[in-house]
Amino acid sequence: MYLGIDIGTSEVKALLLNDQHQALATAGSTLEVSRPHPGHSEQDPASWWTATCIALKALQAKHPAEYAAIKAIGLSGQMHGAVLLDKNNRVLRPAILWNDTRCALECEEMMAELPSASQLAGSLIMPGFTAPKLRWVAKHEPAVFAQVAKVLLPKDYVRLMLTGEHITDLSDASGTAWLDVAKRAWSPELLALTGMTEAHMPRVVEGSAPGGQLTADAASALGLQPGIVVAGGAGDNASSAVGMGAVNAGEGFLSLGTSGVLFVVTPSFAPNAASATHAFCHAVPERWHQMSVMLSAASCLQWAKGALGAASEAELESKASALDFSARAAAPIFLPYLSGERTPHNDAVLRGSFHGLSHSADQAAMAYSVIEGVTFGLTDGLNALKKAGSDVKRLSLVGGGARSAMWAQQLASSLNVEIVTHAESAAGGALGAARLGWLATGASVADVCTQPGITKSYQPDAAEQAFLAPRYAKFQAIYPALNALQLHAVLL
Repeated sequence: MYLGIDIGTSEVKALLLNDQHQALATAGSTLEVSRPHPGHSEQDPASWWTATCIALKALQAKHPAEYAAIKAIGLSGQMHGAVLLDKNNRVLRPAILWNDTRCALECEEMMAELPSASQLAGSLIMPGFTAPKLRWVAKHEPAVFAQVAKVLLPKDYVRLMLTGEHITDLSDASGTAWLDVAKRAWSPELLALTGMTEAHMPRVVEGSAPGGQLTADAASALGLQPGIVVAGGAGDNASSAVGMGAVNAGEGFLSLGTSGVLFVVTPSFAPNAASATHAFCHAVPERWHQMSVMLSAASCLQWAKGALGAASEAELESKASALDFSARAAAPIFLPYLSGERTPHNDAVLRGSFHGLSHSADQAAMAYSVIEGVTFGLTDGLNALKKAGSDVKRLSLVGGGARSAMWAQQLASSLNVEIVTHAESAAGGALGAARLGWLATGASVADVCTQPGITKSYQPDAAEQAFLAPRYAKFQAIYPALNALQLHAVLL
């Protein structure tokens, strides 16, 4: 048996996996986020450990025999969060999370001081990343900064509770803006931008390698055997890729959830920072990945439900699906930037808009526009990855949007790739974490990282492609025109 633990933002989720690739059970415990000031987002690291203990006790109660047979543990987690520890491993302040935007100025300063930073880090330095958070703390909380002995990522604080060691994996370390991603090692130049040295950093290991052993105290608290190997683990997206078997060049997935993520495995380090993509280490050796991110994806349809007075997102999707190409052609063009955008514009204050509204723009037409706008935003993302050398023929579709056949087909046509869906159990960081635990016992990537069965396949449709092409051209032309008018949100 193998245990996967995923430290999310809203929940800690645990999963039991057997060596027949069966996920026997899952359990979770919710988490709260504190927002003490506008743009701030924090959590108490102790809450992650408490939630982990609750989730594991629930698994033990459901499957006591299988739980007792756990051979290895893998960790997955929300990326970029800054956990600051003193020399006695005492938490100095609440962890600053990935969606905290307080350090935008520090990002600009760092990029100006080291123009080669994006080539080293594989990405522009953005407010979500860990490094600029430390620069902010140094400015605004100097007494705290002076006591910092170690900086850990969220899942690695849970590892500290499990193993007593300061260790991280390369995929999660890639999201700090302190890692030389090509060399898979900490960068002295990047660390110096925040007054850090390698001594402040945890030891880095491959995600599939051992990353500590369960201590006697932790084993007693959790009802497990001491000495169980804890894998290096992975950041949440890399872990999800492992769960879907996306470990070889050209394989990847599209997550159509609150945000939208395109993840493609690459055989080498291939950054395209100018288009706000990420080039990070994968969770298995000698592989990297490229990632594009849009900040509002399926959440745009959730917004439209309220704005258009619909009973549910499913109702809107059903009405949009019923429109033929002639009716869709009369629908307005929607820019899906409700909370800014990352790839390819890297514009936090950009906002969404409809274009070409008329009296005929009813609820169905507006719903179609929203779905299509998200599709075009993801098409922008894939084009940015292609400019960096990605070559992908098939993408697994996961997230809430994967339930829409119309959306899946439109994505296949617009992205010009095969889109496939899987059973619900195929997705999620906890499954990938359990697989990484399995790998840490010496199993092979080929045996462990199998691809789940395909529920349905969607191929590009030539007629739909011909219809979408001119609308996508209009979509692309609108952003630079609007940008020139500086119609942006004001962020506090």
